[in-house]
Amino acid sequence: MLMPATRRKTGGRTGVTALVRAALRTAALPLLMALAIAGLCTGPAQAADGDVTWTVRTAANGYGDDRSSYSYTVSPGGQVKDAMVVANRGKTPLELTVYAADGFTTDTGQLDLLTRGTKSVGIGAWAHAGRDSVVIKPGKSAEIPFTVGVPGNATPGDYVGGILTSLKQADDAEGINVDRRLGIRVKLRVSGELKPKLAIENLRVDYEGSANPFAKGDATVTYTIHNTGNALLSGRQAVSVAGPFGWLRAEAGDIAPPPELLPGESWKMKVPVRGVTPGVSLSATATLTPVLTEASGSTASLKPVEATAHGWAVPWTLLLLVVVLLAAVVVALVLTRRSRARRKAREDARVQDAVEEALREKERTA
Repeated sequence: MLMPATRRKTGGRTGVTALVRAALRTAALPLLMALAIAGLCTGPAQAADGDVTWTVRTAANGYGDDRSSYSYTVSPGGQVKDAMVVANRGKTPLELTVYAADGFTTDTGQLDLLTRGTKSVGIGAWAHAGRDSVVIKPGKSAEIPFTVGVPGNATPGDYVGGILTSLKQADDAEGINVDRRLGIRVKLRVSGELKPKLAIENLRVDYEGSANPFAKGDATVTYTIHNTGNALLSGRQAVSVAGPFGWLRAEAGDIAPPPELLPGESWKMKVPVRGVTPGVSLSATATLTPVLTEASGSTASLKPVEATAHGWAVPWTLLLLVVVLLAAVVVALVLTRRSRARRKAREDARVQDAVEEALREKERTA
């Protein structure tokens, strides 16, 4: 189930974290937030604000009696019929809007749903509730049927969205409308050829050394994980950095997996690698093993994909020390040559003086 409660003026995509935390503090019943696709627990989802409280849960039928969310496999052109139960836990009648919306992954890795005014092209367009709104008396509940009809030309693969109940209230103090939404996730797999595929894009490596010319430094490997297939995917990752010829290899520690990405979505990664020897030339390798969730709920690991990028790890302080030493050697050689040249010049002058003195002496005695 999911609980996107949002305070907003306008906008197509909505953030939920702050109000979800508020609901967690005030809710009396167990909560289930399927905005995080893998987050599962028991009990109905609940929204509470003062004396306005309601819950949603899946209806008990041939699909199951105690489901945490909706999950279907449907052929193009087919349809499924199901229902959601909404209960008013408050003390006043409650009027809620009911609609469906497509899902997307937020920058924090959670699943959120498009607002009602934003166009949906998947589940939000295919799912239709039996009524657009419902009024529920205090302490009562209502079962809202809905139908998911898959177009005959629908592309095979995974789609994620939700069936939502919404309560809009004006906040005159802040001059905004509060759109409090509570619903249940819908995962739909359209039958056909499933092509699960993840790609590693824009891989690069940067190195940062220390003032100590003989110490190791740290590398940062950045890349983008792109779901280029048609299935919902996460993955396991490994990153390593090595010097020339694969020497001096350093491995990254445990890397948190990306969230399950919808087809077409991307996720940016930034992985630190500690203790990298500055071997002038570096090569960074990222390995990604896609993980597919089957219709039964089990997971399967697919063939790993790999990408490599090259960068520089120049030990500048060591290089400067070598330059200074080379300069000192050159200066010493130059000074030594000059000293030898001066000694030779003085010796030649003494020999010349001695020869001239001997000639003068010979002339005097002649």
